[in-house]
Amino acid sequence: MWFTEDYTPNVKFSIKIREKLVDLKSQYQTIAVYDTHDFGRVLVIDGYLMLTEKDEFIYHEMITHVSMAVNPSIKDVLVVGAGDGGTVRELTRYQTIERIDMVEIDRQVVEVCRKYLPQTAGKLDDPRVRLFFMDGVQFAADKAGEYDLIIVDSTDPLGPGEGLFTRSFYADCHRALKDQGILANQIGGPYYPDDIQAVQNAYRKIKSVFPVARVYQANIPTYASGHWLFGFASKGLDPVQDLKADVWNSLGLHTQYYNTKLHLGGFALPNYVKQLLEAGE
Repeated sequence: MWFTEDYTPNVKFSIKIREKLVDLKSQYQTIAVYDTHDFGRVLVIDGYLMLTEKDEFIYHEMITHVSMAVNPSIKDVLVVGAGDGGTVRELTRYQTIERIDMVEIDRQVVEVCRKYLPQTAGKLDDPRVRLFFMDGVQFAADKAGEYDLIIVDSTDPLGPGEGLFTRSFYADCHRALKDQGILANQIGGPYYPDDIQAVQNAYRKIKSVFPVARVYQANIPTYASGHWLFGFASKGLDPVQDLKADVWNSLGLHTQYYNTKLHLGGFALPNYVKQLLEAGE
């Protein structure tokens, strides 16, 4: 058996499957987990590859540690989406964090990942974590000045994830953040046409709300084109000028991908990415 994701009508990505572990339809989406020969277990939602055990650390480290290295004093965190638990796993490594509120619309995603993907979901029972099974848009709508960091770890802007890419949601996140607050999110790939449009839309909307809005990158082999973009937005902190490299390095965290030199390089975007971002403004 093979799992195949269609990137365009002319481009497909396939992984040979050893075994289908689960395949179900929740209230919101289809959820599948496959055991593969080369990538370990993989999570697929609505036909899109969400993560593989082999390279998920890249995504989860980059969506988490960049912000934490800019403000290592972060205590209160909101995570929207992230039902696989990988982002929460990375956050729980910081003893200074006091509260992690995780909002996931689909309870079954969490249940499936707890059972079949303990590598990512193994820290959801940390006492600092509170799980809310509801719409992240609705959750953020009535918050004001509560969080030091909001991480939007969502699917692409389709189906239940669509509302997490709107200007009104970003404005709610801005209001929910403290004065030194940071918003981090994944905004997609810069290579295929549909992905480019999604990146441009997200960046344009975030930039219209936050005084500081930057884009950084990572190489994730099993995501479309292998080149992936994240957003960093804040009320004032700059991800390069305000990097606390010495403080973060003193924590002694062992990471497989992220380091503070790569942090700086992540914001040095290729010209074609800078051009597509400018074209989308």
